[in-house]
Amino acid sequence: MENKSKKLKAKDFITVGIFAAILFAVEFAFGMLGYIHPYIVASYVIILPLASGIPMMLFYTKVEKFGMITILSILLAIIMFIGGMGYLGAPLIIGAGVIADLIAKSGQYKSFKKIVISFGIFNLWICSNYFPILVTAESYRKDLIDGGFSAEYANNLFAAINVKTIGILVVLCFVFGCIGAVIGKAVVKKHFEKAGIV
Repeated sequence: MENKSKKLKAKDFITVGIFAAILFAVEFAFGMLGYIHPYIVASYVIILPLASGIPMMLFYTKVEKFGMITILSILLAIIMFIGGMGYLGAPLIIGAGVIADLIAKSGQYKSFKKIVISFGIFNLWICSNYFPILVTAESYRKDLIDGGFSAEYANNLFAAINVKTIGILVVLCFVFGCIGAVIGKAVVKKHFEKAGIV
C-alpha cells in the first residue's frame, strides 16, 4: 500500500499560491461591480460563491493534506489586508479556512458531501468585506463620501448591510457556497475530468 506523506511539499504550496491568485482575481473582478450599486456589494454572498465554485472545486481535487485550505485562507487574509480591507476580517477568514479544512479532512478530502459543507463554510470569508461597515460605520461612511461616493450610495449600502441583515447574509453565504460547490463539481467532472486534467 502506498504510504503518502502528510507533510506539505513544495508542489502543494505552489498549488495553493496559484489558486489563491485565481480566487483573488475572481473576487477582484466581481468586486468591481460593487461600484455600480451598493446592493451588488450585499449580493457578494451570492455572486462570489457561485463564481468561485468551479476553480475551488478544481482546487479541492488537488487537496489531499491538512493545511492547504488553511494556508489558502491565510493568503486570502493577507491579500484582503493589502487590498485595504484592514485586519478586522482576518480572524473570520482564517477561522473559516481552518474549519473548512477540518471538515474536508474528516472525509479524507474525498467525500463530496463533506467538500460541499467545507466550501460552504470557507465562503464565510466573504462576510469579512462587511466588517468595516459594521464595526467602523461612521468613519467608513465618511471615507466613502470623501472618496467620491454619493450620500445616497452610502445610505443604500448601510440599509443593505447592517447588524440586522448580517445574519441573513452569513446564511446566504453558506447556502450559495454549497450550491457553488455542486455546480462547480459538475463542471469540473464534465470538462476537466473528461479531458484528463484532474
